[in-house]
Amino acid sequence: MNVSSHDNVSITLTSRDNFNAAVTKNLIVLALGLTINYINGILIHTFNKHQVFYVNPRYILFIHLVVNDMIQLTVSITLFIVSYIFHKINVPLCCLLIPLAAFTTENTPLNLALMAVECYIAVCLPLRHAVLCTVKKTYILIGFIWVAVSMSILPDLFVMLATEPREFFYSNIFCDRKILFRNPLTIKKTNVSYIVLLVIVWLTLLYTYFNILFVAKAADGDAKKARNTILLHGFQLLLCMLTYIYPPLKKALFEWFPKHYTNSRFVCYIIITILPRFVSPIVYGLRDQTFRRYLKQYFLCTLRFAPLMACVSARPPRLSSPLSEAEASECPVAEAPIPAI
Repeated sequence: MNVSSHDNVSITLTSRDNFNAAVTKNLIVLALGLTINYINGILIHTFNKHQVFYVNPRYILFIHLVVNDMIQLTVSITLFIVSYIFHKINVPLCCLLIPLAAFTTENTPLNLALMAVECYIAVCLPLRHAVLCTVKKTYILIGFIWVAVSMSILPDLFVMLATEPREFFYSNIFCDRKILFRNPLTIKKTNVSYIVLLVIVWLTLLYTYFNILFVAKAADGDAKKARNTILLHGFQLLLCMLTYIYPPLKKALFEWFPKHYTNSRFVCYIIITILPRFVSPIVYGLRDQTFRRYLKQYFLCTLRFAPLMACVSARPPRLSSPLSEAEASECPVAEAPIPAI
């Protein structure tokens, strides 16, 4: 095992929360995760129920980002809770969780880059948008994202299978990527691939943003809205970059705040891992007029569902006579079906 892996393990072993602090932190993380996944679940339900969304490449890329965030958040919270309950788990289980977390983490920057390119084509090349941005091509690009990320992650898994002794796979470890894939060459390759990935995505965002900026100066509000969307994508990418500096940041926190290391590490975990998953619903769920209109219908339906059921249950059954005007005013009728989420 390399030195950095030994450092990570020693820091974790010497800094453990007491029972009350551990329960509190796990409940906070679980509550935040369930809330964010519930909101994302509503977005996915809205996407599946209306054709205007699943025939639009922009929304297809967005919902892929939402699903990706849900998987990443679920795996991350699972690892967080497991680290408190069991601390160490067997290597085969860790081999399932770590690659899935790595896949979804590296998917996000590429997905943001594709969404920025789609905005650029819609604003700067509107006449070619229908030809360049089709549903079929969008799904092909999503498949390309997963293939490209797998070419970065699967070699780590193959190197581990080829170089680690058999006893390693029957042992228990603290489930961390640098502890699972501990070969020095693998760690260097991972760092280089992160840098290349982020450089490509940043160049894409900068190119699309400045081109849209020039168009927005003499265009309507749609171009300005697209410019602001690119800025939000850049903010999301900055949050993604924080994930890559989290391991050295933990070591720095241990040196700076040895007495409050567990609390500072928890705050960093919330900011770096949990809160960025909440940005995607804001970008399209609240800012996008189409999504916002359908989401309002669902929330209004949910609010009206309780008094409607109470009124129906209180009213005696009548087969042929309609509601009176007074009864109708007391029993609001839902404008849209209640989503079964």
